[in-house]
Amino acid sequence: MTSIVVHHLNNSRSQRVLWLLEELGLPYEIVRYQRDARTLLAPPELRKVHALGKSPVVEWDGAVLAESGAILETLAGHFAPGRLAPAANTPEALRYRYWMHYAEGSAMPPLLLKLVFDRVGSAPMPFFVRPVVKGVVRKVLGGFVQPQIEQHLDYQEAALQQSPWFAGTQFSAADIQMSFPVEAARARGGLDARRPHLMAWLETIHARPAYRRALERGGPYALLDGDSSA
Repeated sequence: MTSIVVHHLNNSRSQRVLWLLEELGLPYEIVRYQRDARTLLAPPELRKVHALGKSPVVEWDGAVLAESGAILETLAGHFAPGRLAPAANTPEALRYRYWMHYAEGSAMPPLLLKLVFDRVGSAPMPFFVRPVVKGVVRKVLGGFVQPQIEQHLDYQEAALQQSPWFAGTQFSAADIQMSFPVEAARARGGLDARRPHLMAWLETIHARPAYRRALERGGPYALLDGDSSA
């Protein structure tokens, strides 16, 4: 089998790729990259692999795959059709595709805004502009960002009231894809015991042996510690 190389950035979405590969039981190689301690951006070396310099990037079968959703769909569809990727032309397949795209297209933007505005509000600044900046930050977070996060968390909670997994009755790569926004919401978006189905889902995925093996291979994962730097 063609070797799989994961270009892995610490505290990033590439952790999901490691988890998928552990679920599939496939051998893979990790090339590690470290965020800049000040900017938290990926190092420029990643641009040698993919022009955007983002992680995850996977080299497999002569191709360079980017975007975590595309990577998970490609690998799960190739190696685990009908298991981690539901059979085509089924209701589960429609739900699966929806959640694979919802995770980054809808769930993550308000969480990223929360991260950005939290940093703006806590950044060093001249004392005479601090009250204005902090007032704007509070207004944006309280009037728009946090209500959006709450709406999405309610939506996700309702979905897990209907079935134990996002795509239906079986665990799939859609759950792996959804792990990052749900863990981000737990770390910095206000997810707590008020949404018991989401919290139970998190406990269940964290207990999966493949998830734990991926953490061992990938290294420290700050999202699990409530660190908002990921």
